[in-house]
Amino acid sequence: MVSVQPEYPWWYGCVIYEIYIRSFYDSNEDGIGDLRGIIEKLDYLASLPIDAIWITPFFQSPMEDFGYDVSDFYAVDPRFGNIDDFEALIEEAHARNLKVIIDQVWSHTASIHPWFIESSSSRDNPKADWFVWSDGKNGRKPNDWLSIFGGTAWKWHPDRKQFYFHNFLETQPDLNWHNPDVVREIMKVGEFWLEKGVDGFRLDACNYYMHDQNLVDNPRRTEGMPELEGVSPMNPYAQYIHLHNMDQVENIRSLRRIRKTLEKYPGTMSMGEIVVTSDPMRQTVEYIRGDRRLHTAYNCSLLVNKKLTPRLVADLIEDLSLHLEADEREMICLTTSNHDFPRAKSRWAPDDPSLTPYLERLLIALLPSLRGLVCFYQGEELGLTESSISLEKMKDPYGIYFYPYFSGRDGCRTPIPWEPDKKNFGFSESDETWLGIDDSFELLSVAKQEHDPDSLLNFFRWFVKWRNRQPALKYGAIELVEASDDILAFLRRTPLQELLCVFNLSEHNRSYFVSFRYGKPIISSESHDFPTTNLGNGQRMIEMGPFAFAFFERES
Repeated sequence: MVSVQPEYPWWYGCVIYEIYIRSFYDSNEDGIGDLRGIIEKLDYLASLPIDAIWITPFFQSPMEDFGYDVSDFYAVDPRFGNIDDFEALIEEAHARNLKVIIDQVWSHTASIHPWFIESSSSRDNPKADWFVWSDGKNGRKPNDWLSIFGGTAWKWHPDRKQFYFHNFLETQPDLNWHNPDVVREIMKVGEFWLEKGVDGFRLDACNYYMHDQNLVDNPRRTEGMPELEGVSPMNPYAQYIHLHNMDQVENIRSLRRIRKTLEKYPGTMSMGEIVVTSDPMRQTVEYIRGDRRLHTAYNCSLLVNKKLTPRLVADLIEDLSLHLEADEREMICLTTSNHDFPRAKSRWAPDDPSLTPYLERLLIALLPSLRGLVCFYQGEELGLTESSISLEKMKDPYGIYFYPYFSGRDGCRTPIPWEPDKKNFGFSESDETWLGIDDSFELLSVAKQEHDPDSLLNFFRWFVKWRNRQPALKYGAIELVEASDDILAFLRRTPLQELLCVFNLSEHNRSYFVSFRYGKPIISSESHDFPTTNLGNGQRMIEMGPFAFAFFERES
């Protein structure tokens, strides 16, 4: 009997490209990227060749947190364009077979949102219970909950004479998801954008929707407990176990409403952000298990500042096998960089800078070889590094609050360099861009790399195209084979194909033993065959250089 590849939804094993809109491309010379800028670069995006773009918030906002503080969920902020621009973007992206995922910031609003203004005006208005309010205790804040951005999570409001809750900035009051009216209105927001033709939502901070209504104190962490991943250890937030301000049981149940809304629009999907947790994989899987929750989610397993080792990746593979074994169709999204974390190339920079080109290619090859969706962050295909931003030029409120102990998020948000000989490297014709561009980016610009067949950009294109043609890498199961000090090896398999994937994660030459069941590498990091020794026992030994990788296909 001939094996037939099963039918999968479009997002299964897809490659997503995150666009941080402020820094992608400026079409109107104001120093800020915009929707028209994305439209003008759609041919570039289609050439990568990715499956979908995720666009960060472009909704009306006071920009205290650069769009993650929404003042009108239905309106495009004039800085980014208008609704006609968005509709044109959808049409043009779809014409190039690109899906469009947009951010939805549903855990909170901006403090100037009309909902919050009405809610804060009195205790008996129609929206009085749309946010989280408390009298406090004897004139003091209600409990010990902290904001992840620094300080207490409670802010006194003089008009209402109560405290309101904010997990993030004090200008980002939390919506009360325990109120059915709030959930109904949020679902209307979702339907509005689904009607515009979007293919999916990235749900910001979706494990923060619900809180413990009893406002119980969070306990402190004790010595020996697992660290809270996704938050710097120097942040007081990391010293607490967040049992009551997030990740409530009701939070998981609330996902059904989101799933039901998406089911009205066949072919759409949801991707959750689960980045602040002590057990990333278990928590992430809780948000995607079965068909009543989210379609997929990503966590901070490969975003945090841990050394890139075989054990780090092996732990991820083993956790996936442990938590997802019941349903092979459940898939998490994997990412090594995004707009909230330092770029992977800088976090994992080799001690020997001359090896950086090899590391760059390994990072591009490793992520899509693991089981899951893949999300690359803009600029990874160019090899952009983390930029160093001085305090006087810093924009990120999170970084400013914790300076100098935390560098903030500006370093990964600097604009994309398009052309080396143009003003602001082709990002904008404005005299000043919203965030400066690193001078070193001139050599990494798109135009510099476009016509160089050996550039990282063209390697990215070649590898993603090859990967998307391998059913084992896109859809297959994963099995860990080896995780030594330096070598990572795993199998990817479907009934149609089995691949052995081998990565040297060190800066040194290393040997690996390959069974004769597998032929020569079908692709590798080398332009020629690895030095090979036949051992005569059904195996051969290959010599792999620093950050080398190879894919071997099992012979029938």
